[in-house]
Amino acid sequence: MTPLQNDRLLRAIAGEPVDATPVWMMRQAGRYLPEYRRVREQAGSFMALCQDDSLACEVTLQPLERFDLDAAILFSDILTIPDAMDLGLHFVTGEGPRFRKTVTTAEDVAALPELDAERDLGYVMNAVSTIRRELNGRVPLIGFAGSPWTLATYMVEGGSSKDFRGIKRLMMESPEVLHGLLGKLADAVTDYLNAQIRAGAQVVQIFDTWGGALSPQAYRAFSLDYMQRIIDGLIRENDGRQVPVIVFTKNGGQWLETMAGCGADCLGLDWTTHIGEARQRVGDRVALQGNLDPSTLYAPDDVIRSEVERILGEYGTGSGHVFNLGHGVHLDVDPDKAKVMVDAVHEFSAR
Repeated sequence: MTPLQNDRLLRAIAGEPVDATPVWMMRQAGRYLPEYRRVREQAGSFMALCQDDSLACEVTLQPLERFDLDAAILFSDILTIPDAMDLGLHFVTGEGPRFRKTVTTAEDVAALPELDAERDLGYVMNAVSTIRRELNGRVPLIGFAGSPWTLATYMVEGGSSKDFRGIKRLMMESPEVLHGLLGKLADAVTDYLNAQIRAGAQVVQIFDTWGGALSPQAYRAFSLDYMQRIIDGLIRENDGRQVPVIVFTKNGGQWLETMAGCGADCLGLDWTTHIGEARQRVGDRVALQGNLDPSTLYAPDDVIRSEVERILGEYGTGSGHVFNLGHGVHLDVDPDKAKVMVDAVHEFSAR
């Protein structure tokens, strides 16, 4: 086991003292970096890039060469699981991911194959082990998966949606069918994240991107309960260290008290939630991650620095904070602006 040279992230999530607030960015490896775009062109397609462990490793490490980040996050996609279920994932320019087959009936759910992550998604584990080796203890590696609810939205709708009419109709007309789908996905996500942990992921995050589209009652029944089921089934210690779990529900700030009881070690916040108020609401039950509005990175440098200082001040003193954006880096952001943010986090928090 290679000792970690920088364990700020793990210490902050555990509530242990840190010399500065750790920082990483969702989508920190991606289209806003010109070096990423060159590798993506070399690979030929997004999925080809994900499936090539050496190229996936290269783009995972690219932002660490530019910025003083406290974590690397596996370069992959939340839709790897439904892709492995033979739904015909493809990407349409200007529309994003689409599936050739949808899941809308009990027969469709029954026809979905039972996944074995190491067999069916072995390219992801190859990428994790390659990245971990190349990091050589520099910073922790974060693995991830989409939440069952979020994956189901794509599988039922056939792609992205603005109103989630298809899956909400299924939820109202045939809740037992949707629960069947979510249960199958929860088992697949549990197996997938455990395989990532065995391959070398030191932290895992569940992206519940579309949980905030639900009512409070439906959120508990169709999203949070399944994430809790996943967390209950995860490997929580590996390589002699605890493996923390981060749950990020976009637009879920109104449910923080309930989310804090799901077994996660850290809750991600989008930019619509005041982080100081969130800390008061959850106390020391969980760490908090976030939550700069990604659009702030379009602003002048002094505004970025001011906003970083504001969020750090709103969180207050003490550990338990992982600085991040409130969602992913926008594709047309100047990378130099991201550096301003990262450097400001360390500068202001170290005081």
